[in-house]
Amino acid sequence: MNEEEQTEKKRFLRSRKGFLNPRIVRAITFYIITTCVILSVIVCILAIWDFARTDVFWRMIATFSVIAVGSALFAFVNNIFGFED
Repeated sequence: MNEEEQTEKKRFLRSRKGFLNPRIVRAITFYIITTCVILSVIVCILAIWDFARTDVFWRMIATFSVIAVGSALFAFVNNIFGFED
């Protein structure tokens, strides 16, 4: 890369900086959403095999959905209200 492209890339990365470090927020959000998806699949399998009642199934799915959507919204809002250098 030439010097002009590197300068442009640095300027772009600085302008996208969130209030908290976006890379860390994105990583934590990814792990939270991945955990919610895996746990939802496990609860679904337990409900299919009648190891969990259906009301437990729906409550767990709703809980995991709220947690996943909340963490994704937090990551989005973090990028909106970040500092621009």
